[in-house]
Amino acid sequence: MNMQMTIELTNRSGIQAVLQALELYKRQLRTSIKRTREQILRFEQKYHVTTAYFLTQMAAEDLAGGDLEYVEWAGEAELLVGLQAELQELENARYRLP
Repeated sequence: MNMQMTIELTNRSGIQAVLQALELYKRQLRTSIKRTREQILRFEQKYHVTTAYFLTQMAAEDLAGGDLEYVEWAGEAELLVGLQAELQELENARYRLP
């Protein structure tokens, strides 16, 4: 389902500011995705399993860091999904200028 959003500005110069803010936010999301992937990769290399395997087959007792490490890895995996979805939504957004 497509949604529409209207932004009203007091003058035309505000258009550029809004577009720049969106681009900046997308860059920040990409940076966060890169950092999150790097953190996930460290866990995968340490335990020699994929995150998908970890999430479905492992428990905190299987990790050297126990509960804390389990929560951190699972949290990074969940964070990555959310960041990617948000970026995808912004990448797919279309706008028309008057």
